[in-house]
Amino acid sequence: MKLRTNYPLNSQLSTLNHRRGFTLIELLLVLVILGILAAIVVPKFGGRTEQARVAAAQTQIAGFKTALDAFEVDTGSYPKGSAGLMDLVQQPRDAQGWKGPYMNEIPLDPWQHPYVYVCPGRNNPSSYDLYSMGPDGREGTEDDITNWAKNK
Repeated sequence: MKLRTNYPLNSQLSTLNHRRGFTLIELLLVLVILGILAAIVVPKFGGRTEQARVAAAQTQIAGFKTALDAFEVDTGSYPKGSAGLMDLVQQPRDAQGWKGPYMNEIPLDPWQHPYVYVCPGRNNPSSYDLYSMGPDGREGTEDDITNWAKNK
């Protein structure tokens, strides 16, 4: 009795042994598809970073307001002079009733610029003006984030 071998199976195994990885064309096709997807998705989320920074600045200004109001309740006035916001961290010599520190540190705004504090304020004459110079880093421009309502 003679055994019959099935050669087509061997030829299929032989073909599979030669095809172990991806071809260069397959890899390039995947890269092109990923590039197209990135070109579609990235611009949609690109503006979110700036929106997040503006929201962070607004939140920090609200935190300053809480600390400044506590300072005012304890001492009878808002910080004045060149020390300004540092009076929230370190006790000023002339502040009676100071119960701080009201903040651990004075943060920079999300664009790494210092916040601007003016007391008494030009826009809030009975209290203070506090603002970030915004993304452009220039004072008095439309992108400033302030503690007062801006007229549009």
